[in-house]
Amino acid sequence: MTPAQETDNVPRARSHTAVTEVWRVFRHDRLALSGLGVLAVLALLALTGKTFTEFLVLFDPATVRLSDRLLPPFSWASEHLPDDKAPVLGVYLLGTDELGRDVFARMLQGSFVSLSIGFVAVAISMTIGVILGGVSGYYGDRRIVGLSIDNLIMRFTDVMLCFPTFFLILTVVALLPPSIYNIMIVIGLTGWMTTARFVRAEFLSLKTQDFVLAATAMGLPERRIIFVHMLPNALAPVLVTATVSVAMAILTESALSFLGFGVQPPDATWGNILADGKNFIFDAPWLFFIPGSAILVVVLAFNLVGEGLRESLNPRLRPL
Repeated sequence: MTPAQETDNVPRARSHTAVTEVWRVFRHDRLALSGLGVLAVLALLALTGKTFTEFLVLFDPATVRLSDRLLPPFSWASEHLPDDKAPVLGVYLLGTDELGRDVFARMLQGSFVSLSIGFVAVAISMTIGVILGGVSGYYGDRRIVGLSIDNLIMRFTDVMLCFPTFFLILTVVALLPPSIYNIMIVIGLTGWMTTARFVRAEFLSLKTQDFVLAATAMGLPERRIIFVHMLPNALAPVLVTATVSVAMAILTESALSFLGFGVQPPDATWGNILADGKNFIFDAPWLFFIPGSAILVVVLAFNLVGEGLRESLNPRLRPL
């Protein structure tokens, strides 16, 4: 092997070692690993729900069957229902709602909608936060109109943090046409502030590190210094924040749908299933407890995974 090939293999070996060490610590955290398992099952259910409710149409979450309204879980469908209106296997696995719609089919559809909103909204907020935080941390001492870039961005961040986030989202969503895309964008545009602060702090710390100073002294372009040397080292807290932010985005979407400002019928989300069941807490408690439990479990799983990532990505928190 030539010296050049050996040099090329060094970063790969280091990267492989870092990933292996992170996974070694993460898999020893039983709570984080159980949360990851729950999220894997949820992702599988979301993809299954998308396939079965829209492409194969094995489950129809919008079909109204008034003769089968408010049936408890594991109830048989009415015998007089035609085959194209009856649920798969003729059984309502999670019961029916006040219109006789299959709660299991609606939960499957809602899982895909909730996860999509969570991941897309967080992708938007993380992108904005990384860009603004990186610019503030690296170019902060440069001035525009007599003010430093760092001062401008951070004061704008402080202003955004002064607003109660949920009420700001609620106000904006109420003024816009109800749409899943509007909800994704609004949640994403109002959730970047914490990420920006984390990235700025990391960039300010990395600017004084020897490897960054050496890269600057060598005359490397700023773009290479930022994207190759600094950004990968600043992403650890961003990953942890992103994991927790997905849970908060799902919780926010569920709250909006519960209040009637989120995804509109006939599309199902866990929030509007919960809203439909609030009037039948005593007559049909499964309409309230099933979506409520799903939201609780998913948010808890994301938080557990985020806590596990925080410990595995931070060497100071790793167990000896």
